[in-house]
Amino acid sequence: MKQYIDLEDINNVDQLIQQAIQLKSDPFAHKQLGKNKSIGMLFFNSSLRTRLSTQKAAQNLGMNIMVMNLNSEGWGLEFEDGSVMNAGTAEHIKEAAAVISQYVDVIALRAFPSLTDKVKDEEEQIIRSFQKYASVPVVNMESATAHPLQALTDAITIQEFKQKERPKVVLTWAPHPRALPHAVPNSFAKMMQMIDVDFCITHPEGYELNPKITGNTPIVYNQNEALKDADFVYAKNWSSYQDYGQIKSTDESWMLTLDKIKAAKFMHCLPVRRNMIVADEILDSDQSLVIQQANNRTYAAQAVLKEILED
Repeated sequence: MKQYIDLEDINNVDQLIQQAIQLKSDPFAHKQLGKNKSIGMLFFNSSLRTRLSTQKAAQNLGMNIMVMNLNSEGWGLEFEDGSVMNAGTAEHIKEAAAVISQYVDVIALRAFPSLTDKVKDEEEQIIRSFQKYASVPVVNMESATAHPLQALTDAITIQEFKQKERPKVVLTWAPHPRALPHAVPNSFAKMMQMIDVDFCITHPEGYELNPKITGNTPIVYNQNEALKDADFVYAKNWSSYQDYGQIKSTDESWMLTLDKIKAAKFMHCLPVRRNMIVADEILDSDQSLVIQQANNRTYAAQAVLKEILED
């Protein structure tokens, strides 16, 4: 693996999932692999699980780790070519990426979308600029439209807990007071199309994701109908794609309850708003896999970093 910008960078998804599960049973088996290697973790946005799990994954592989919150600790970066830098930005990405590449062996990056300019967000300007100007591999710790580390985590979790060869997996929209990005649902949908599951998406009308990503995945507007016979239910809020970044509905009836999901396992990337996205009765039950998912974040990142180091 040369980089991990999106799920297309995975050579063999089933093999990568199994690699992560093996690392979970013996996380320090490849500690020499990262000896005298460094990872630079760069954050344009806040993070809890992604930051700590990726840092732990790198430590498990023996890597040195540098962390920087670029918005508060670095110079304002300019990403436009040919720009006259006479305003708020002090350093161009061409120099910044080249310089950082001299200090580390891998760059891991996290940057959220604006949710106001669909074209700019879909261009993935920040991570693609680092990819273009850096001379070391780049890992996506969530970008404007994708969260491939989370999606790999989700696939690992489903593999570990599935009770049948081809489980039914449902991605359901849930209400939220704020407009949220499409990165997690986008990557989850793409990952479910890469593994052997019976997958569908349910949401209110007007919340269709990018059709280029959902493809032929069935879209069901009746949540109860979609949830029937589900083995795994993944709840996530996202803002409108068509009316980009807007909140079209806050319908509280879409909150998940035990009565809705029956015996299905519940999944969420966290953080989750209790009794808005999902009822306490689910999160506090044995059907909730959110803590196990969060634990798997380490081994998803470790499997990716291991492949990059080996390459």
